[in-house]
Amino acid sequence: MGSKAYFSANQLLQQEQKLIFTSLDNSDALFIGEIAKSLGQSRELPIAIQVRLLDWTVYHVSLPGSSSENNQWLDRKARVVDLKHHSTLYERISAEERGVNWHHENNLSKATHAIHGGGFPLIAGNQKFLGALLISGLPQVQDHLLAVEALTNFFLARVS
Repeated sequence: MGSKAYFSANQLLQQEQKLIFTSLDNSDALFIGEIAKSLGQSRELPIAIQVRLLDWTVYHVSLPGSSSENNQWLDRKARVVDLKHHSTLYERISAEERGVNWHHENNLSKATHAIHGGGFPLIAGNQKFLGALLISGLPQVQDHLLAVEALTNFFLARVS
């Protein structure tokens, strides 16, 4: 089943708009990473996780079953989020809905930029791009959903 069966581009934008930060520092980035790690460990998921503040990798963990290939996926997803300030899954679905080849439209290579779910932007309320949460190792929709779950849990923990 394709990724369009799960989300529309508009639904993905709404997700991004619900997960907006008032502030974000490296302590927050570490906490987000630990939440994602805890979710992955409890489910025995073979994933790699990164939290980046702009180009600084503040958090990285590779859980059992992941490989160096996951790091390459993280880098390729990070380049998309850094460029577009949207989730990698949004970029994929938006291109599919518009009937365009994302890589041709942006004059970029699949070897360097991956529009596969699992890259999620960290955005401040003023739409300032702060960084990205990146997950690799699962089918792309599950990578995306795990990132959203980790960020949702982060916001819930901050409120309580």
